[in-house]
Amino acid sequence: MSIDGHVIASRPIRLLSHLERIDWHRHDGHQLIYPRRGVLRVFTASGVWVVPPSQGVWVPAGHDHAHRACGSTEMRAILFATGGSGPFIGHPTVLAFTPLLREAVTCLTDDAGLEPGTRGHLERVVLDLLRGVEAPQRFLPALPDPRLREVVALLEDDPGDRRTLAQLGTAVGASERTLSRLFRVHAGMTFAQWRGQFRLHHALVLLAEGHQVTRIAGACGYASPSAFIGAFRAAFGVTPGEYLRREPGLRV
Repeated sequence: MSIDGHVIASRPIRLLSHLERIDWHRHDGHQLIYPRRGVLRVFTASGVWVVPPSQGVWVPAGHDHAHRACGSTEMRAILFATGGSGPFIGHPTVLAFTPLLREAVTCLTDDAGLEPGTRGHLERVVLDLLRGVEAPQRFLPALPDPRLREVVALLEDDPGDRRTLAQLGTAVGASERTLSRLFRVHAGMTFAQWRGQFRLHHALVLLAEGHQVTRIAGACGYASPSAFIGAFRAAFGVTPGEYLRREPGLRV
């Protein structure tokens, strides 16, 4: 079906087990990726997102990317041809999925024998709803400096590690001042801001895995469950419990 010069092809639904990975690849067309259930970590050359069921990821044609499931995850995707006009973003990004957009993408990817006319209408709905949608960028940028990568590796191994930047610097052989400058240059944020994003990423993963708030707080390095709940509310506008009720597909 051609719409404004674009061909939309639904990709097969992928049912991914916890921590299952789809290795690095690229597509000739633009891809819209949607985890209807579970959580996806989406990796690109520029960094990584954690994507719950209220969001999707836009990956332009030719961009290398990889996925990892957090919890049992149902991944759906639509592939767009590159010719013609359309609401197509030139870089990988996260998009908010309204209820209508979620249902339209679900219907198109269910392959439920839709009549051509109905399918064409749904394709137009998806294109219309993609115009102007956006979402908070829960994004951790790729860090090229080897000293920063060593710090990140330490925290990836133990997200609950509460060492200061100076203490982490001692472990990797770099001064606090140097690391602080490198985070501002390469991440575009302070170490405290980066670690805040990192902890929220890990918290979403643990929520998808079914862990309780007390366990998540300690595993992510928060001083207490109330500190975790406060940071989560500041970032998402709701408590973790309210977030789970709003995201019924997060845990499966």
